[in-house]
Amino acid sequence: MAKKSSVKVRLVPEAKPDSPFFYYIKKPSTGDKAKVKIKIKKYNPSTRKHEIFVEKKLPPHSK
Repeated sequence: MAKKSSVKVRLVPEAKPDSPFFYYIKKPSTGDKAKVKIKIKKYNPSTRKHEIFVEKKLPPHSK
C-alpha cells in the first residue's frame, strides 16, 4: 500500500483559537512545505471578517 502524500490539518483563528469555527485543509506530508506551519487569511463567519488562521493539531480521535 502506498504512503499518503498529504495529511489533514485544522486551521483555527489566530486571535481566538477556542473559536467554534475552523477550517480543514490538506497539507503535503513530505518535503520542505511539510515542515512549515500554515498561516492563511480566510473568512470567519462568527466575526464576519477576514482573519489569519493558523495550523493546529487535530483533536484526538475517539472510537
